[in-house]
Amino acid sequence: MLSVPNMLSLSRVVLAAAFPFVRTPAWQATLVALAGATDFLDGFIARARHADNKWGALLDPITDRIFVFTALATYLLVGQLTTGQYFILLARDLATAIGFLVARAVPWLRGVTFKARLTGKLVTTFQLIVLLAVPLVPSAVRPLVIVVGVLSVWSIIDYTLALWRARVPA
Repeated sequence: MLSVPNMLSLSRVVLAAAFPFVRTPAWQATLVALAGATDFLDGFIARARHADNKWGALLDPITDRIFVFTALATYLLVGQLTTGQYFILLARDLATAIGFLVARAVPWLRGVTFKARLTGKLVTTFQLIVLLAVPLVPSAVRPLVIVVGVLSVWSIIDYTLALWRARVPA
């Protein structure tokens, strides 16, 4: 549990806890950049050292979501994002959470293992780009939110089809 990749993942919780108290654009961008760097590094180091494990596979997406949710909620509460933008940016995360709960409730889906997919990684990457754009380039937020929305729809469809294909017949 206390491996370097897992500690890097856990650092995003600390970054998330600090985010609501940071008001300057440069510091907001710094926290987002650090979260993005730790997200890349934890997986890179785990794969390079052949140290990937079930704790890391669980911890990484949860700490990603904690950071993204906290940053988006902060931007929403201080008026840097609209409510619509907030929900578009979280659409894939909400759908994934619902999908996970459904997969655990439906007997013939319980055996399916959830794995990261390219479409999910693209959504996360563009979410982080939006989180950087909010304080640094506010005029880019609207078009980037549209990109995240389109990628989210693609990701939701992709994950749904992957779940359906991997189901275990009852």
